[in-house]
Amino acid sequence: MEIGMFTSGYQRSDIEDIFRDAKKFGYDYIELWGGRPHAFPYDIKRGQIDNLLNLRDKYEIPIKVYTPEHNAYPYNYMIGDEYQRKESIEYLKTAIEMGKALGAEYTVISAGHAGYEATRREIWERLYKSIRELVDYAQEKEHILLIEALTPFESNVCTTANDLCDIVESIDSPYFGAMCDIVPPYVQNESIMSYFKKLGKSLKHLHIIDSDGKSDTHFIPGDGNIPLKELIAEIYDSGYDGAATIELVTAYINEPSLYAKLAIERFNKITER
Repeated sequence: MEIGMFTSGYQRSDIEDIFRDAKKFGYDYIELWGGRPHAFPYDIKRGQIDNLLNLRDKYEIPIKVYTPEHNAYPYNYMIGDEYQRKESIEYLKTAIEMGKALGAEYTVISAGHAGYEATRREIWERLYKSIRELVDYAQEKEHILLIEALTPFESNVCTTANDLCDIVESIDSPYFGAMCDIVPPYVQNESIMSYFKKLGKSLKHLHIIDSDGKSDTHFIPGDGNIPLKELIAEIYDSGYDGAATIELVTAYINEPSLYAKLAIERFNKITER
């Protein structure tokens, strides 16, 4: 299983630090966080892509996944009026276009909070309409779009394996699939392995980290309560053949290099990789 580095924690560092560290520490690829200053979709489109591709080639570290920043300010297609929804969709279409241009295998999105007044029917109608538009665009660009479930602390839209099954099956496109971040199921007492059983080949990517079981904080492997050694053995036995990103976000933003190194060292020790 290929192991990737998530770059959100490096947002206060120089962009070259990401590629240099990924190469030095033994990561197989980068999952590029699409926020400023490094890889915001509109910045990539206006010329930043050249530097990113040059760094990719210099360090021989592929950008396998592109994950644009959204679901909060200023872009969340699940909340606000139709103008705001459309603007968010156009932003994510640009992200899909840039994911393709970066040579990424996938662009990953999620569904932000729909607000406390939205009914279940309103949530579903807005989600389906939005994802349909995005997948149609991804198909036009011949690029695969993935959706991940968030924790209930982050969203009230798509938070479980069943939620992912509903939207993936309803859209039914070879250019659309799901990914599993193992924190959302863990914090709500949902079986992590149910994602593999329910989604099957539609499950194309993973975020592997640790969790305290009571918050959406992403911990480095070994600092939480998830029995990762046993879980990863089950994932291998399930026949899953995709990659896994160690998704450190902002909990370690003060020293991203130190923790990126420690994270993959611990992961390799856990898996005897």
